[in-house]
Amino acid sequence: MENNNEELQYINLIKEILEKGIDEITRNGNTCSIFGSMMKFSLIDGKIPILTTKKVAIKTCFEELMWFIKGNTDNKLLQQKNVKIWNDNSTREFLDSQGLFHLKENDLGPVYGHQWRYFNAEYIDCNTDYKGKGIDQLSYIINCLKDPDKRTSRRLIISSWNPCQLNEMALPPCHIMIQFNVRAGKYLSCAMYQRSCDMGLGVPFNITSYSFLTHLIAHHCDLEAESFIYFMGNCHIYKDHIESLNLQIKNIPYQFPKILIKNKYDNIEDYSYTDIEWLEKYKSYDKINMKMIA
Repeated sequence: MENNNEELQYINLIKEILEKGIDEITRNGNTCSIFGSMMKFSLIDGKIPILTTKKVAIKTCFEELMWFIKGNTDNKLLQQKNVKIWNDNSTREFLDSQGLFHLKENDLGPVYGHQWRYFNAEYIDCNTDYKGKGIDQLSYIINCLKDPDKRTSRRLIISSWNPCQLNEMALPPCHIMIQFNVRAGKYLSCAMYQRSCDMGLGVPFNITSYSFLTHLIAHHCDLEAESFIYFMGNCHIYKDHIESLNLQIKNIPYQFPKILIKNKYDNIEDYSYTDIEWLEKYKSYDKINMKMIA
């Protein structure tokens, strides 16, 4: 089997943390951690890095991404798509533990989607229409990327980290800054910085999500997706995940799949999972269960 050296970046980082990481007692459990790492993945010719050493929930990942893109913060919209990843952070008990007594259950406050589309707009609740309020960071990026004179800008940045509203969020953002870069007028790359990296559950999801985002924006703006660069701050493994990850790192990675986005729309919000065609199918090992730690 030909080595998938790009997935080996993840496997080797897991091994490094297990061998050299420091045991820490944290907000939500005991971890083994290191600080500072990076990975780089090719997106050329439709390649998309979805880890193969365990099964990743691809559609769940895509639906959450579209939830961000649409500026949504209501967990019920994810539940309607059978997406459960925010459930533990949106219960009455969890919201109350964060002092968010005014938010209704399943209202997550001004999290990712709000900051991407309405940055710093006063947050009322998840049902309020915020159109025209705050800063629409995503539209700014798209407009610049569509303009040959602006796509070379070094200011193509989206920030999810808004200190003014952190205390209103059910969970402060982990993946906090995105930068887009166009090379030679047509090749789009995305770099993302993540402050807190749950290596077992979160990181595989984040790799897939931001690679989907880069492919989607490249397609939408008549560019070609080239790479996703992943900068990582606190890289940690929860003690409850060690046994599962020790199984995963024994698996030899398959090659990553390839996708084609079939249709093009005027509005970035109009894409759906059915617009993705699999040029090379996703092949992986079985699902490896790990407990979600809120």
